[in-house]
Amino acid sequence: MTGAAAGKDAMIELPKMNRYEDLGPLPLEVPETYNFAFDVIDARAERDDKTAFIAVDRSGERIERHGFSDLSRASNRFANVLNALGARKGDFALVVIPRIPAWYEVLIGCMKVGVVSMPGTNLLTAKDIAYRINKAGAKLAIVTAEHVEKLEEIRGACATLEHLIVVGGEHAGWTSYEAACAAASDELNRADLRGPRADDMMLIYFTSGTTAMPKMVPRDHAYAWAHVLTGRYWMDLKESDIHWTLSDTGWAKAAWGMLFPPWQMGATIVLYDGDLRFDAEAHLRLIGKLGVTTFCAPPTIYRLFSQIDLEQYDLSSIRHSLSAGEPLNPEAMRAWKTATGTEVHDGYGQTETINIVANYPGLPIRPGSMGKPVPGFDVRIVDDEGGVVGPDKVGHIAVKLTEPYPPGLFHGYYRDEGAHAGAFRNGWYYTGDTATQDADGYVWFVGRADDIISSSGYRISPFEVESALLEHPAVAESAVVGKRDELRGEIVKAYIVLVPGVEGSEELKSEIQDFVKGHTAPYKYPREIDFREALPKTISGKIRRVDLRAEANKK
Repeated sequence: MTGAAAGKDAMIELPKMNRYEDLGPLPLEVPETYNFAFDVIDARAERDDKTAFIAVDRSGERIERHGFSDLSRASNRFANVLNALGARKGDFALVVIPRIPAWYEVLIGCMKVGVVSMPGTNLLTAKDIAYRINKAGAKLAIVTAEHVEKLEEIRGACATLEHLIVVGGEHAGWTSYEAACAAASDELNRADLRGPRADDMMLIYFTSGTTAMPKMVPRDHAYAWAHVLTGRYWMDLKESDIHWTLSDTGWAKAAWGMLFPPWQMGATIVLYDGDLRFDAEAHLRLIGKLGVTTFCAPPTIYRLFSQIDLEQYDLSSIRHSLSAGEPLNPEAMRAWKTATGTEVHDGYGQTETINIVANYPGLPIRPGSMGKPVPGFDVRIVDDEGGVVGPDKVGHIAVKLTEPYPPGLFHGYYRDEGAHAGAFRNGWYYTGDTATQDADGYVWFVGRADDIISSSGYRISPFEVESALLEHPAVAESAVVGKRDELRGEIVKAYIVLVPGVEGSEELKSEIQDFVKGHTAPYKYPREIDFREALPKTISGKIRRVDLRAEANKK
């Protein structure tokens, strides 16, 4: 880091990019006193005060445009509320708020004071909330009214909890967010605050816990700065863009698509308070109504869209489409391109990183590949000892620990030395994911390191088999694990949820097995299939293969 002054001068200037061959190393020198809330939100409010976000209510009819100055003043009010409560730099605050303006106001207000936000999904149970509060030693909980009962249930077991703030309601013993903010000043002098430095903690995210209890991932203020790489090299954002990422506010994906990269690049964000029961047609209508230009959705949503007649919707405003998280089947990609004229650009990163592998704008897309490493990162496929493996060989996705330190890479799990030691070794950060890299540098995701199936000497990616299964018209959802086998070491076992109206049978199992043999290497087909009503998942919606693997290998 340098000692350069923060403020308007801290805005990042990026090189122009016309072709992917032009990309080169991009050092990011972060001012020591950098604070996203002041140096981006307030700076933009002073500079041009354009629309920061478009808030859309659940009906899709009430649309409100909020300028950067609106957000600056609202976050100042909440920062003053925190100061009045005695909250201080370094205190932890659980934040469970859906896609409404208060989510932004709370997070930005916390950043100004130095309170460390812990965003949580609205799907958290009382037990989940207690785990997070106690693990971090949180002093504050800021939640909407539907979560008050959960907090009341567990508050006696949370010794560190001092302040309860409710958004959108009133409750005895709680501070009303609206009333407190209405009484607070919208002026805040940065010089009066013992503000955070760029390397001070800003957020804590909890991993989704696919293989263990959720770990705490601390993110400092420099993480927000580094996300300019995400905004430029994967999302291709411009000042004129209206960007929409579909994500729950509790996930790091929200930091990627609903917070840091868009506002670093000056884009406007869509904040739609949609129902938990996803309404595909409502989303498609809003794309045209709002003039969305850049759009990011998980593969599941693109697959759902591909089953709809997209010609009836105005999608002409979209110029750049994005996806991440799991393989996207070719048919869904073709349907979206036919409707919008855009390729779906896959990308890769984690809660622990920013975007580190991407299909850059202008980079020819190879369907199924996550793209190439992003400038600023030495991303390789390595073995257990840290040696780089050859082309097309399965290994760990790892980030080289360089000097200067890779931008946006976390420095270790909070209060978990064991997890830290497992991730940082041999001069690399091991992501816990495996992949191959072809001779041209494209990276191809294989699966979580713990999920790889070893059968008759072959290493098989569950994702690859699942992707083939999803091409079958009867398969709505699938999960693949390895089951111990005396002859082959392991065999591929698939758990399948069928589309409505289809009944499972031995004949259908055989049909699906033959289908997979014809869509991928025959040795990868599932030798056993179980039909299920649902698959075990984390609260983030990720399949818990660890549970299925344990079930498959019960003696």
